[in-house]
Amino acid sequence: MHDGRGHAGRDTRLPHRQAARAHPVRRGAALRLPSATAIDRSLVLGSAAFGVGWGLAGFCPGPAIASLGAGSPKALLFTLAMLAGMGLFELAEWLRRRQHRPESA
Repeated sequence: MHDGRGHAGRDTRLPHRQAARAHPVRRGAALRLPSATAIDRSLVLGSAAFGVGWGLAGFCPGPAIASLGAGSPKALLFTLAMLAGMGLFELAEWLRRRQHRPESA
């Protein structure tokens, strides 16, 4: 539980340990938690974009999608912008991978 002193992060340790030991999910695949620990440019920029979007719109992705059911125009605009951003990211990653792929001769 968040105690108001900036210690909310420690509350996730137990659920993460439990998830790591969890049985396979219904589809049969084991749950894989992220193993990356590096704080790089992509992480910082992605986190900043998430925070700015959340602050400007007042939504994070899950509640925005849920608010679509209530007919919220603000949630619709946020969700469309979020999907556009996800699409741009995928396009940029595809172009990056294509650029770094060795050419076939």
